[in-house]
Amino acid sequence: MNPARAVRRTRERGLTLIEMSIALGIAAVLFAAVTVSVGAITGAKAKQSASELAGVIRSLYDTAALSGKTCRLVFELADPKDEEGVSRYRAECAAGNVTTSRDRDTQLREDDTALEDAKKGRPRSDPRRNFTRGSDDEPGLDELMAQEEERVENAARFSEFTGEEITPRQLPAGVSVSVWTRHQREPSDKGVAYLYFFPQGFTEKAQVYVRQGDNVWTLAISPLTGKVNIVGEALEVPRS
Repeated sequence: MNPARAVRRTRERGLTLIEMSIALGIAAVLFAAVTVSVGAITGAKAKQSASELAGVIRSLYDTAALSGKTCRLVFELADPKDEEGVSRYRAECAAGNVTTSRDRDTQLREDDTALEDAKKGRPRSDPRRNFTRGSDDEPGLDELMAQEEERVENAARFSEFTGEEITPRQLPAGVSVSVWTRHQREPSDKGVAYLYFFPQGFTEKAQVYVRQGDNVWTLAISPLTGKVNIVGEALEVPRS
């Protein structure tokens, strides 16, 4: 055999192997791109995130009911305009029962009215510094108010709560969340949002939207049972 011809055949075989390696590399990249595209089309990450969030909501509902403490789910919502932003959520519980009324707005109005009634007939001052003692060294109105305010503040102070199924979580890239509760006109899609759970066995009427591309999963939360119904579309915000 002609040595020159043998060398040429060897070189041709080597080039063929290199070309095959390049082709395999391109195929792998294309396959990965198709996999990512299919995931975005089907909203697989959003669906999984919605299921995980539903489990956390139910667990936190049970935690508040069993512990006698008011808890809340804290959402850190990334701005939808920020393509690199990542949304997170975590659980917090207060030291005690912050709200005992099913209608939180009514309870807040009642608290405000009671505080205004207590303030009538006294000068405006810092109740923690200017105590007015009653007769026989009994606590005066200012001191009683200061003690009550301190008690409420301590009970209302939230701290991070974690459990077997309730841990701080970060949503996958490309998945966003918006939160609507009954006292809002429109869902919150950036900043901080809260979903409260109360010891009496109820939560706020709420809907949480989990999005990935054009796919939306709505978590509709029952205020009386804490049950979460996952719907594969964007439900309208209740107007009543």
